[in-house]
Formats: sequence, structure tokens, C-alpha cells
Amino acid sequence: MTTKEEMEALGRARLMEIAERWYDQLVDGQIPSISLPTRTKHNIEYDDSSEVWKYGDRESVRSAQTAKGASHLLKMAYVIGFLKQQIAENRSSTLREMYYISEGWKGAKFGAQDESNRVVEDLEILTDIQREIYHLRPEEDGASIFGPIRIREKTRRGVQEIHCQENVGETGYQIPNNVDALEFLDHDAKFVIALETGGMYARLIENGFDEEYGAALVHLKGQPARSTRRLLKRIHEEFDLPVVVFTDGDPWSYRIYASVAYGSIKAAHMSELLATPQAQFIGVQPSDIRDYDLPADHLSEQDVAALKAELTDPRFATDYWREQIGLQLAMGLKSEQQAFAARGLDFVTREYLPARLSEMGVL
Repeated sequence: MTTKEEMEALGRARLMEIAERWYDQLVDGQIPSISLPTRTKHNIEYDDSSEVWKYGDRESVRSAQTAKGASHLLKMAYVIGFLKQQIAENRSSTLREMYYISEGWKGAKFGAQDESNRVVEDLEILTDIQREIYHLRPEEDGASIFGPIRIREKTRRGVQEIHCQENVGETGYQIPNNVDALEFLDHDAKFVIALETGGMYARLIENGFDEEYGAALVHLKGQPARSTRRLLKRIHEEFDLPVVVFTDGDPWSYRIYASVAYGSIKAAHMSELLATPQAQFIGVQPSDIRDYDLPADHLSEQDVAALKAELTDPRFATDYWREQIGLQLAMGLKSEQQAFAARGLDFVTREYLPARLSEMGVL
């Protein structure tokens, strides 16, 4: 296994290769440029060997031939210098902090954080190194896991072994930014269930679902952070545990599942590290809204547009999703996880989830 120090050294070297490429272009009388994959759903392709969605062959060129292109390369050069220094000093920063630090970069400062985030993504693609190696972390706090899994974590206070059921409070173990710094030691789990909402995560803990069914519960906190997706990937691979994803029944929640199972379009360059293609969708299904007569809301125009967009998204190009999305458009309804409470607070853990997990072959 590659050590943290080795990965950092590789990251530094690859960052410098980008700058050296520009230098060589200038020496040869060429205008500095870089080529990057086009990041749209029309440029993602299924890779049979890794079973994940990756960027295809379509590329766009960023060139200093135009003022806009030159500005982009200048900003990238400043970020390369910043990341190189951050590794050398063993310091870290958030994406938001880097955006504010750029205020002192004069002509290279960013106009918005989306712009600085995109440059970081560009560098991940060009170097094939994830941003966590460059000591960059997201602003939001981590999601959490609760269940019969024991880990070893290296902290500033030394090495700690933690059982994610016995040694944690009711909110579970908070997932760190760099999951690759963890060691997964052993477990007594039968499967992992990833949950979109904090309310459903708390419901399963309160009802003892983890103990009764040997479940490791992961709170996704909405659209899951990369660290959460990396954790699911590693648990699945290292412990050979099934992963199921339980979300609300709307198009935005289906995209949460897609980011876990298929990888996100925005981070398709990291799909092999982050995506768990074997993950299964457990609900809320549009058919559940019908079959269980769940309390529901009418689809908005934005919901309808998002569902129709998913019908053209290659990640949803399966008979299952075409059937479910078609049914939802026909019903014109959406529903939340907590809607199962209309049948009683215990219904979801005593009836719905055991039935679905058995149907899926997980239990």
C-alpha cells in the first residue's frame, strides 16, 4: 500500500510536470495550453473493467491564446504553487480558505468559489491525484457511521481504535476528510445501509435496526461528500459487504444514489476511488408511493424536468430506472423517507426495510 508521504511526493512531482510542460511549450515558441475532458453527461462512458462511469474522449483546450484562457492558466499556476507549498509545510486548508487566499494573488484572484473549485478539479484530472493528498478539504463537516465496524485512526493525539457502535455516541463516528488514513480492522456487519436524511438515520438507531439486522448505518447528509463515498467503497471492497442506498423518492435523491453507485459527472475522474457500482437502490421507489399509499406531494416543473433529464442520462439507462421514472411521471407525485411514519414509527424498520432487503437478497 502506498504511504501518505509517497503519494504527496508523487503529487508534487505531477504538479511540477504541468508547469514544466508550459515552460517547454514557451521554449519551443508555442502558446501554453492544456487539454481536459469535457465534463458533461454526454462525455461519460461506462468502463467495463472497473464497472464505473468515466470521462470519454471529448476534450476542450484551455490556451493562453485568448485573454480568458491566459487568465485560467495563470490562476492554475498560482494554485499549483499554493498546493506545493502546502504539502511542503504540512499545512491544510479548506476549498473556501483557498478561494479567500487568492485575494492576494492580484491578477490571478478568483471571481467566485465555483471557479477556484473547478481549477482544483482540473488539477485532479491532470495529475490523477485526489485533492485530499494536496491537503485540501471541503468546508462542510463529515457524515457519520454507526454499526459493528472497528477501525484504527491516526490522529494528532496518536493512534486510536474505535468500534463504531460501542465507542461512539448516538450520532455515530464522524467520517474524516481523508478516509484513506483509516484502517478497517474487523466487523460483525451483514450489510451497509446508506441513508439520505438524519431523521431516518436516527430512526434506525433508535429502533435498534443495526443490532437486530447486523447493519452498518451511514448518514449521507444529503448529497454525499467524497469522503463518505470513499468510505462506502472501501467497506464494500475490504469487507465484501453489500451496500444499499435509502433516499427520498424524488429526482434529486435518485442523483444521490447515482453518485454513490455510478459516480458523479463532476467527479467522473475519481469514479474508481469513489463509486460503488454494486450498490443497490432500496427506496423510496415511485412504486412504493403507489403500493404503500404514502403521503406525497405533486411534482414541480423542476422535478419533471429533472426526471426527464435522468431518462437521457446514461447512468439511469436501465429497465428498472426507465420503469420507475416513467411511473413517477405518470403519477406526478414524490414522497419522503419519513412518509412511512404515517403507518407508525416502527413500520420502516419492522416491515418495509426487512421486506425489501429480503426481496433484494441482502437478508
